[in-house]
Amino acid sequence: MNIIQRQVLLGLAVSLTLLLFMVGVFFFTFPLNDWSLLWSRKILDLPFILFAFFVSTLIGIVFGFSSGIYWRRQLEHVVNALAQIGQGRPMEAVNVKTKTQEFDDIWSSLERVQQHISEQTKLSQKLANEKAEDQEKRIQKVVSEERNRLARELHDSVSQQLFAASMLMSAVNESNEGAEDGKRKQLKLVEGMIHQSQLEMRALLLHLRPVALKGKTLEEGIKELLLELSQKVPLEIEWKLESIPLKKGVEDHLFRILQESVSNTLRHAKANSLEVLCIEREGTVLMRVVDDGVGFDVETSKAGSYGLQNMHERAVELGGTLKIISVPDKGTRLEVRIPVIREGDGIR
Repeated sequence: MNIIQRQVLLGLAVSLTLLLFMVGVFFFTFPLNDWSLLWSRKILDLPFILFAFFVSTLIGIVFGFSSGIYWRRQLEHVVNALAQIGQGRPMEAVNVKTKTQEFDDIWSSLERVQQHISEQTKLSQKLANEKAEDQEKRIQKVVSEERNRLARELHDSVSQQLFAASMLMSAVNESNEGAEDGKRKQLKLVEGMIHQSQLEMRALLLHLRPVALKGKTLEEGIKELLLELSQKVPLEIEWKLESIPLKKGVEDHLFRILQESVSNTLRHAKANSLEVLCIEREGTVLMRVVDDGVGFDVETSKAGSYGLQNMHERAVELGGTLKIISVPDKGTRLEVRIPVIREGDGIR
């Protein structure tokens, strides 16, 4: 039962109760000698008693409906404000005129909560900036050197051997054009397996040597990463990027989330296409990564996947949210929303 229905029923109950009370008091004070007058005396062709009942009922319904509409509007403003706070967005300025101290207290509390969340988000992003800068100075060099060493060794050994094996199998298949169908199919299958191994090796090398921002903006870094990826793997890639002025720590976290997501797509999704979106809307950075791969069970994978946990922690550290929707054989959709806090921003 919604608030309008409750107010209508309450108005009916109050009006009918008041009618019975007033009629009782009136007849107790001025008793009637002939009670048939209640039915014989008519107003607008209705007996007096029915007219009084209908008028009272109508007043109750009108009062209940109007009060229900009023209180529903007040509650809708509160619900909308809570939804905006929950999404990390500043509350919109609403001209709410209430005559109750309770609602004034609620709005004051919501403003304090909004102020507290905004301050916490600013502090979290500040700490993330400082942490990112410090960790990047101390760790990035060591990690990058080790990744490059592994990538060089794989490229110089395994990758070259796969390439040689691929060339050899191509030559074998060309020289066995007249072989039996069964043997030719087996050779083609081996050639396809070698080709697939080459693709996976390229994806692994790209994962081991991820593109770093190194002074570039988030838009430039994402574009460079996707361009390099499109040149090395047979994947249809589309992107829509906006130039969004962000602090170093926020850009670094968003870029690492994207790298982890793309790496998961290359290694597990078996996708044919990849879409990347990074835009700013209503004071929030929205980054979305969508593929058409095999999908996975999100709830099962969350507990045991370091990559998913790492992406979630990075988003929370910036005061944002990370949402993953995946359907088997339908693909995966990752969406990150981060509130943009700039100097001078406050409660609006």
